Amino acid sequence: MIDRTGLAGFLRSRREALQPEDVGMPRGQRRRTSGLRREEVATLCNMSADYYSRLERERGPQPSPQMLASIAQGLHLSIDERDHLFRLAGHNPPPRGSSSEHISPGLLRILDRLADTPAEIVTELGETLRQTPMGVALTGDTTRYTGPARSLGYRWFTEPGARNLYAPEEHAFMTRMYAAGLRGLVTLRGPDSRAAYLAGLLLESNEEFRRVWDDHEIGIHPHEVKHFVHPEVGALELNCQRLVDPGQAHALMVYTAVPGSESYEKLQVLSVIGAQTLR
Repeated sequence: MIDRTGLAGFLRSRREALQPEDVGMPRGQRRRTSGLRREEVATLCNMSADYYSRLERERGPQPSPQMLASIAQGLHLSIDERDHLFRLAGHNPPPRGSSSEHISPGLLRILDRLADTPAEIVTELGETLRQTPMGVALTGDTTRYTGPARSLGYRWFTEPGARNLYAPEEHAFMTRMYAAGLRGLVTLRGPDSRAAYLAGLLLESNEEFRRVWDDHEIGIHPHEVKHFVHPEVGALELNCQRLVDPGQAHALMVYTAVPGSESYEKLQVLSVIGAQTLR
């Protein structure tokens, strides 16, 4: 059963504890509220300001688990705070661990400060959870996928267009890398895991995957320097730094170019393209 009073009080307290700079928003010069405004939280949570305001006023329908997950991420809640939010709203919390898609507040705070850099947060299966605007400009909106196609490794074998963004000379290595990575996750997470499910789908449907899977390769790690072929700015040579949150099995991927290089100049062009797209 929903605890409307407790839910409203908890939401207000979390909103008032956040500052605009905590979530990558400008403060502005005429701010009087001590924390975020309701409409700002609604924007972060991808919902209407009216819907969110009704929750803080102990009104409106019972939020769905999907809505609560959006609120938890928008308010940068910890995993314990997320679980508390779900219970206040009358739902069982989602599972924790490797299958969880709740991003830790620390990882979100870092991402929020990388607005001018291509970056993304992904699961261990290569499912994009969040991207910076420059991340979208580099790879497209990879959060839009649903089902098995959310995994880049799955798309690599099932969607020919998934390879267009990467230099052809990298394709053979990446094919082996994705197969080896999935094999390692199946062993780590077990036969009932999402990794095992994806491997089963690919073994049933994809001859190329079956061939490399039968090689039993393991431990093939991504190159630190990645070679992209962007449809608008052409070839890009980018360093990829990876920050792992072991509690949630998520990774923050940050792409940078050597200052003064041709790829660095192209990233500046890409930032303009990305800003125009957002507008």
